[in-house]
Amino acid sequence: MYYKLIRAMPDDKAVHGKLYRVSHYYNKRTGLMVERLHPICDTLENADYLIPALIYKVQVTQSPKFKRPLPVLVQVPGRSGIRFHRGTKPEHSKGCILISTYMEQSLTARWLSEQSAHEETRLEIV
Repeated sequence: MYYKLIRAMPDDKAVHGKLYRVSHYYNKRTGLMVERLHPICDTLENADYLIPALIYKVQVTQSPKFKRPLPVLVQVPGRSGIRFHRGTKPEHSKGCILISTYMEQSLTARWLSEQSAHEETRLEIV
């Protein structure tokens, strides 16, 4: 299983990235996000709350729970507030994709700048 990030560029060429789910333990899934063949960050998901395999738009909005801007997946079936945020244990998530503190800041800044430039970021879970 993997995720594929697709960003609409001004010349209509998409930049592809993938988040590979590389291991599965009884309560967690670990992964590696890759863009243009370069590793971006490791990820962690709670195996009890895995996100369905669909295409999602990613927006950066103010998180009411964490009181800071965070990327959120839009229109997850039957769910809301599925975000990328920092965490080190599967218990830190009920469906969110956990990343390191540094990568949370970096991805939030990158996706926020794309959003301000009216570029769409989509996440495909396959």
